[in-house]
Amino acid sequence: MTMPLTPNSADALLFDLGRVVLDIDFTRVLKIWSDYAHCAPNDIVSRFARGDVYMRHERGEISDDAFFAHLHDTLGIDLTPAQFLEGWNAIFVGEMPGIAELLAHASKRWPLYAFSNTNVAHVTHFSEHHADLLSHFRTVFLSSSIGLRKPDAKSYEHVISEIGVPADRIVFFDDLADNIDAARACGLQAVHVTSPTSVAEALKALGL
Repeated sequence: MTMPLTPNSADALLFDLGRVVLDIDFTRVLKIWSDYAHCAPNDIVSRFARGDVYMRHERGEISDDAFFAHLHDTLGIDLTPAQFLEGWNAIFVGEMPGIAELLAHASKRWPLYAFSNTNVAHVTHFSEHHADLLSHFRTVFLSSSIGLRKPDAKSYEHVISEIGVPADRIVFFDDLADNIDAARACGLQAVHVTSPTSVAEALKALGL
C-alpha cells in the first residue's frame, strides 16, 4: 500500500524529465524522418523498436552515430546522420505547462534532482535549449552517463546513494508506471505523473 504524501515527509525531490519537466512527442520525430525518406510515418513506426540497441544507446554503451546506423538498417530509410539527428531531437516540444514556476518555488524548500533515461544526442540538445529550467536541479542523473537506466533497481540505488538522503525521504516523479513501481520497490516515495496537474497536486500535499 502506498502511503499518501504529507507535509514535512520529504527531504529531496527527484524528477524524471520526459513528460514531467520537458514535453515530448515522438510523432514529431516520425514526421521529419518520413519527410526525408518520402514515406508514411506509419511505415517507420511499425519498424521502430525500443530493443537492446536502443537500451544500449541510453546506457551510453554505443555512440549516436552507431545508433543512427542501426536505425538506417532496421527502419529501411536512407537518411544521413544529420537527418536522423534532426528528427531525433525534434521529440522535444518545450517545457511542461507550469513546471518552471513549480520548480522555482519548490527549489526554495527542497534540493531538486532529475533522473532521466536518455542518450547523448538528447542530452546535448536539452542542455542547450533548456539550461535555465534545468538549473533548478542540483544534479541531473542521466542513464547515458551513469550506465544504468530505469527501471533497473541498481539505477535507483545509485541515485539514492548520490543524493545522500534516505530513500523514504525522497519523492520521485515519473510518467511511466513501471518506473514508479520500481522506485517504490527501492523505498522511494513516488508520484505517477498522469496529468499536467500531477506535480502541482503532489507539491501541495507536501505542504508547498
